[in-house]
Amino acid sequence: MSRTALLIPADSYALVTGGSSGIGRHYAEQLARDYGCNLFLVSNQEKELAETAADLQSRFHTEVHTLCLDLAEGDAAQRVFDFSREKGMDVRVLVNNAGLLIFNPLVATPYAKINTLLEVHTVTLTKLCRLFARHWIDTDPANSGTWARRRPSRFILNMSSMSAWMAMPGIQCYNATKAYVLGFSKALWYELRPYGIRVLAVTPGSTNTGLLPFPEGFARLLRGAGITMEPSTLVRRVLRVLFRSWRKTTMPGAWNRIIVPVINHLPDRLVFAVMKRLPLFALDHTHE
Repeated sequence: MSRTALLIPADSYALVTGGSSGIGRHYAEQLARDYGCNLFLVSNQEKELAETAADLQSRFHTEVHTLCLDLAEGDAAQRVFDFSREKGMDVRVLVNNAGLLIFNPLVATPYAKINTLLEVHTVTLTKLCRLFARHWIDTDPANSGTWARRRPSRFILNMSSMSAWMAMPGIQCYNATKAYVLGFSKALWYELRPYGIRVLAVTPGSTNTGLLPFPEGFARLLRGAGITMEPSTLVRRVLRVLFRSWRKTTMPGAWNRIIVPVINHLPDRLVFAVMKRLPLFALDHTHE
């Protein structure tokens, strides 16, 4: 795919939050390797961030700026935006990937963890979209004030989750915030399309990042059946959708489109039976 088709200049940047590890690192790698983007990586993992930047610079000869920052801080989004402006980065792709997964009943989850999850998944993500979209609209000479723009020149990718479509005990805050990301992104798609800004919400299922607490035997079974997807495969499919279509959402993996309605129609009796077998719901956790 050519740069002309994508309308991404050679000196533009892709901003990836949580870009030092996991799915975020795969986004950074493929954006540099396959789309020729310079990179702005944000993460709270200082060592991994430096190692990732050095590796990507060496392999792809791309410019990489990094910012070690806790995205749960109230002014995190503004600091990210200001840093990009100070460094003169022309950010054309915003990938809101940073997140965390908490397995716990709500009443056994520390307040600090709840706050961190809510801030990272919803508040900072929303502010980043607002800051960059406003800047893009204000500085793009092709925007005449009328809703006539159709060809894309900027891109926002927000990571939601397959769990956004379901109510899942044990990850209630996680799947509720991912539902917010999904609904927010779909509404933003309408608002920003006239300005040539594409917005895509991604709702992946099980991904082989080591975050899900499955026993190895079960995890191996999921991978073998194609239910658990490799992060490199996920990212490749997502970026293809982002750059080649105007779709609002994407759920990579045929199994996921089967699993969602099945889980949503499980009888409550079965859900409670499963919960009883999980130590997670013993409610003997230390909490604040």
